[in-house]
Amino acid sequence: QVQLVESGGGSVQVGGSLRLSCVSSRYIYSNNCIVWFHQAPGKEREGVAAISTGGGGARYDDSVQGRFTISEDNANYTVYLQMNSLKPEDTAMYHCAARLGSWCSAVWNNYKNYIYWGQGTQVTVST
Repeated sequence: QVQLVESGGGSVQVGGSLRLSCVSSRYIYSNNCIVWFHQAPGKEREGVAAISTGGGGARYDDSVQGRFTISEDNANYTVYLQMNSLKPEDTAMYHCAARLGSWCSAVWNNYKNYIYWGQGTQVTVST
């Protein structure tokens, strides 16, 4: 059974920080692409950050570059999203997703490329 489980969401004020966690089953963790997407009400799911697990590097959407950091904990099959300097426009449901068999590509932020998804964790940033 392939599973992704997110946690760490919550409500913060503008400028605050949160750290999201995505725990994956070992089957989908090694040498694959794991991505954080967010989706606000009425909007499409958008890629935020991606990591090629096993040392393949990270990619970020321009809107979060310099504020968010994606990282992996190999021992615990966990991918983190450290979110700093949060803005109201970061408010959304955050999901992690995984694609097997290769590291992240140039189209990492297309949600249609992923078949494994977590249930999501809500992030709300208020003024």
